[in-house]
Amino acid sequence: MTTLQLDPRDNVLVALTDLAAGDTVQHGGQSIALRTEVNAKHKFPIQDLKAGDKVTMYGVLVGTVSEDVPAGTLLHTHNLHHAADPFGIDLYEEGSFEWSTKPDVSAFEGRTFQGFHREDGSVGTANYWLVIPMVFCENRNLRMLQNALLKPLGYGKSEKYEDFAERLAAAEAAGQALAEVSFESEESVLAQRLFPNVDGIKFLAHSMGCGSDRGDSDSLCRLLAGYATHPNVAGVTVLSLGCQHAQVSILKEEMQKRCPSFNRPLQVFEQQAYPSEEVLLEDAMRQIFAGLTQVNRQTREEAPITKLSVGMECGGSDGFSGISANPAIGHVTDVLSMLNGRAVLSEFPELCGVEADLIRRCQTQVEAKRFIQIMEDYNARAEAIGSGFSMNPSPGNITDGLITDAIKSAGAAKKGGTAPVVDVLDYTEPLRRDGLSLVCTPGNDVESTTAMTGSGCNVILFSTGLGTPTGNPICPVIKVASNTTTAERHPDLIDYNAGTVIEGKESIQEAGNRLLEMILEVASGNHTTKAVGLGQDDFIPWRRGVSL
Repeated sequence: MTTLQLDPRDNVLVALTDLAAGDTVQHGGQSIALRTEVNAKHKFPIQDLKAGDKVTMYGVLVGTVSEDVPAGTLLHTHNLHHAADPFGIDLYEEGSFEWSTKPDVSAFEGRTFQGFHREDGSVGTANYWLVIPMVFCENRNLRMLQNALLKPLGYGKSEKYEDFAERLAAAEAAGQALAEVSFESEESVLAQRLFPNVDGIKFLAHSMGCGSDRGDSDSLCRLLAGYATHPNVAGVTVLSLGCQHAQVSILKEEMQKRCPSFNRPLQVFEQQAYPSEEVLLEDAMRQIFAGLTQVNRQTREEAPITKLSVGMECGGSDGFSGISANPAIGHVTDVLSMLNGRAVLSEFPELCGVEADLIRRCQTQVEAKRFIQIMEDYNARAEAIGSGFSMNPSPGNITDGLITDAIKSAGAAKKGGTAPVVDVLDYTEPLRRDGLSLVCTPGNDVESTTAMTGSGCNVILFSTGLGTPTGNPICPVIKVASNTTTAERHPDLIDYNAGTVIEGKESIQEAGNRLLEMILEVASGNHTTKAVGLGQDDFIPWRRGVSL
């Protein structure tokens, strides 16, 4: 098969392989002669289009053509502009949604994983100690602790790049040609952990906490509270200067809201109360060691699959993402929803054009209204600075077939499956209901994964067509490639290949079930994701200006 129609209502086909001008494609009993070259992942119309005509993919409006486009002609930025259907509360009808495409969950009923049980009933898929600065002024102290603690405790790797730099420096000093210096790419080796039941110490450096409006600092406190009370966190060290907007008292209030029964170690160090940096760091290191000794007594125990809270993310997307990786992730969403686990669909700029479907899937009018309000407010802020959701696709997205935001969004939304929407949450709000929740995050990959973790996701699925190194300090991120080429090109970044769907080797359901099996292995600590292995600890709080 060389082309694919994603929905019977679509008036375009997606090329699954590179097609040359003059090739003939058979579709619906008609022969379509290609007038231009159409590379894999790109689209062409199955009928002649006049300027202003609508283009439909995934059964929804994704753009209009700006000029006459004959059938078999490449659709790209020169002839296709973003367009999406309007939406409003009138699309919601109480009790009208029927989940008619429920998945077969028999393979996962009663399944369990090995996790860390917390006082509030949540279960962690990992066991980390966390060091949090309340303000950017404390980033130096954070780095001092990080440099001092990681290797002696067995969490720091022998650094192959440092060794290479030393050999380059020696060659330069000796007048040797740098090209003659080989890079000996040996695997970095971790020393024996002093605390084997603690997966690591993670340091959340950031650039916020003061010098901006109180809304940003309060939002930061809520986000940090989500990390401090996260099921994957065993204990917390907090570094505070003392005078910043983001006060420790606000952090503690937010932690109490999220976890009233919180009883994990919480250590607070305020620099302005110490006579010197040296005394502060000495005290902090002693107490961190004591805390690690305490939480090292915790062990993994059996937990039901219902304790999984899985975030859905995509980045470096391509024209196959919405055909293979995202629908496979959507199957996971549906299985978890059926089994009363939790799934999160985020990246609100990448829901542009599919609002109508999500509104109809909301369980009550309350969720529908909140979703509409957040979407409209967010887009209005973007337009106020001369942007807007329509400007979301990146150069890489466009090169690989995602020409308009609506095309990108229609494919991205496939991560949400077909399950009903049980809740709609704004940035930093914690998950509170089983099933599929919509959580407002930006399209920025790291800001979004940072936010979903702060809301309580204990695993994240991250689809990519082009490849990405993105990870998170405390939440394992499983990278899912949309095509085999990317999976094979970046074996150091990709955990799972959904390109088998494009190749016809696997159905969406089979790929999704295989992916859920990997999630259970990761959640049990039996499989290390590539991002965790690389130490890819990406953490960027979202400033509630506009970030697309």
